[in-house]
Amino acid sequence: MLGTHHAGADIDYEEVNPGLFLTWSQLMWQNRLDLTVGGFRNSYGDFSLAVSTALPLVRNEDWGIDLFGALAWYPDNGDRFQHAFGDIVPIAGLQLRYKSLFLQAIPAGGDSVDATFSFGLTFSID
Repeated sequence: MLGTHHAGADIDYEEVNPGLFLTWSQLMWQNRLDLTVGGFRNSYGDFSLAVSTALPLVRNEDWGIDLFGALAWYPDNGDRFQHAFGDIVPIAGLQLRYKSLFLQAIPAGGDSVDATFSFGLTFSID
């Protein structure tokens, strides 16, 4: 992950959010779901951890469209989100991939944004 954009934000967020995630493709549910775990600098300037799963809707060698859901730990910031379990925040959205680029579109994402877009690069470590 490289960064984010907070659409319709009424406060300033950090938009440079480097992170590192590992993904195991087609690991669960009859080899249909991806599993991802990792950490990143969140938009509040703190370190966060996340675990997510993605359901591929359409995929080929060059591009893909997935639905994804995640749980992310936002230490001392869970109260800034519309939905949270303490500092654990559920996140869901659409993920687009073209070759090594990815974009995630997350509706809402907090009390002060309309949508959050995260983006970055992927590469295989086979």
